[in-house]
Amino acid sequence: MTENFHAADIAEIVNRLGKSAEAFAGKHVVLTGAVGFLGLYFTAVFQALNKSVLKKPVRVTALDSLITGKRPEVALADKHIRFTEADVTKPVKVDGQVDYIIHAAGIASPFHYRRYPLETLSVAVDGTRNLLELARHTRARFAFFSSSEIYGDPDPAHVPTMESYRGYVASMGPRACYDESKRAGETLCYIYHDSFDVETTCIRPFNVFGPGMRETDYRVLPNFASAVKSGRPLRIYGTGRQTRTYCYVTDAMVGFLLAVLKGLPGHPYNIGAAAPEVSVHELVSAVERALGRKLERQVIEHPDSYPADEPQRRCPDLHKAMTHLDYRDERTLEEGLKRFFDWTQRHYTGAV
Repeated sequence: MTENFHAADIAEIVNRLGKSAEAFAGKHVVLTGAVGFLGLYFTAVFQALNKSVLKKPVRVTALDSLITGKRPEVALADKHIRFTEADVTKPVKVDGQVDYIIHAAGIASPFHYRRYPLETLSVAVDGTRNLLELARHTRARFAFFSSSEIYGDPDPAHVPTMESYRGYVASMGPRACYDESKRAGETLCYIYHDSFDVETTCIRPFNVFGPGMRETDYRVLPNFASAVKSGRPLRIYGTGRQTRTYCYVTDAMVGFLLAVLKGLPGHPYNIGAAAPEVSVHELVSAVERALGRKLERQVIEHPDSYPADEPQRRCPDLHKAMTHLDYRDERTLEEGLKRFFDWTQRHYTGAV
């Protein structure tokens, strides 16, 4: 599995968790979306914790439907981590006590959720309901991976965006299957916390990137990395003036795990990078600085396979995560880009 990552990144995540990670000792974690980008990081971190940190190993039941991924090619190197192909939109049965449920299953790439709109909706609604029922009966802490997309295209007065912002989201359109399903998933978490006292936490990631992102993900940085690998121009959709902050995966994973362990029940948390908020053109310039060379760029219309109507700005207010979780984003954008492009040069084909 280490080929999906920089080994130093996994070690950094474990080191930054510090004593907080000891809460996983002897516990049972159910992880969904286990072969996705973030799911593989969770699995690698749990392996590392079992190998060198925890006195009692954490047991992980790793689930994935494989709708956009593939079965791990080799057996996991940890007997305490078991992978099972499973569709969480059907009732979920797990043996024994469950202490934590991390619902990271979802179809986050716009290219893929345009292809699978009903499946995207179902995993965030039916899947969340099924897993909340499991949490209800086992009294497990439940962490739902929502999205910064639940804010829609925020009013500029609410950027950076706080968790209290209610969003400006379309219920109809090519992005609605993802945006609205995540909002519905959060509503389910609220109901189960309020009505059944389930300890739920909603995690709202902001543009996480890093080694392990598939070349066929089709989001901006994998697209750029594939183009760099092949020597093609970097294609910029629309005007290129839309802005984001980009969070390197080590920072994000520390925030996610702290939210799983310490998030106040019933609360959502933004996890991402506070700065810099950059346009797509400025992102290309940052990639050029990270690589130490100029790149050709090409501005084009959104292709039919990629949903238009994307939010113009996306930037998190991280005060709540900093206060409740002691979360900090430490990697600079260019440091993260350098590590990501170093990995993609060795693992991408340039054919996408």
